Amino acid sequence: MRVKPSLSVGEQVALLARRGLVIDDEAVCAAFFGSNNYYRFSGYARYFQRAPHMGDDAFAPGTTFAEIRRIYEADEALRTALSQPLARVELLLRTHVARAIADVHGPYSSFLEKSFYTDVGNVEPTVESCLRDIDRSKDRHILRYRGTEGDRVDYSKLPVWSAVEAWSFGTLSKAIERGVGGALADAVATSVGVAKAGFAYRVRSLVYLRNRCAHHSRLWHHSVLDAGPTPNNVRSKAKRLAGQFEPRSVLDVIASLDDVAIRGKVADPVLPQVVEQHPRDCLFWEGLARPQSPRDHRA
Repeated sequence: MRVKPSLSVGEQVALLARRGLVIDDEAVCAAFFGSNNYYRFSGYARYFQRAPHMGDDAFAPGTTFAEIRRIYEADEALRTALSQPLARVELLLRTHVARAIADVHGPYSSFLEKSFYTDVGNVEPTVESCLRDIDRSKDRHILRYRGTEGDRVDYSKLPVWSAVEAWSFGTLSKAIERGVGGALADAVATSVGVAKAGFAYRVRSLVYLRNRCAHHSRLWHHSVLDAGPTPNNVRSKAKRLAGQFEPRSVLDVIASLDDVAIRGKVADPVLPQVVEQHPRDCLFWEGLARPQSPRDHRA
């Protein structure tokens, strides 16, 4: 593997120019790379290069720094727009999980027993994920219920409505998916007011999207790995508004997020905002609706 040298900001700008990128103002470009990682930007730039996977990093004729930056910043704005509804849906699910468990199984102990979850395959037992998140918490609402029994920590007096606040969104998703042989997922879906079919996997896709947003990862031309089964009626409604998009596109997950947020009465839909802001024939929209690898895409 070729060892790449570390380049100064000025050298990064010069490298892009040598590869054919049109840079109207090198000072503006340098200022951009002073606060934005060149490697992060290159993830967007690859879609404007001839064949980066083959070692040809030359830009298509006429490609400008400004147009790549516009897509970079549109992607950033989309992540920002998604952050609040994702957070509110996460809090909604914490609330309904706690209620579903407390009402049927009691507020104590049962949800921290291995038998409460159906773990399939060689995965970490769900209860261990739950306990690890709780053990890691320094919040008073957890510490006040942390007791000991012999040489082990005892959480028998910890109520579920407190425990769910210590779980990560990923752990919450596992609990929904595996709790009571699928009955917990059904109960939460019914309580929120969404379809039960595939609900746990829809939650998993929301966790996936939330993590990409939280870590500032690219959404443009990203094919979602953990794509949940968005209900047909939800997808059809979204396509009437936004036009066609691929099942593994970010737009599909956004449609699912909007459905949960609206039915749970916690946030306004995001998809109409995205449709209003970006024409369907623009490069940014194309990259959201039909994600491709750089080797398959030509700007």
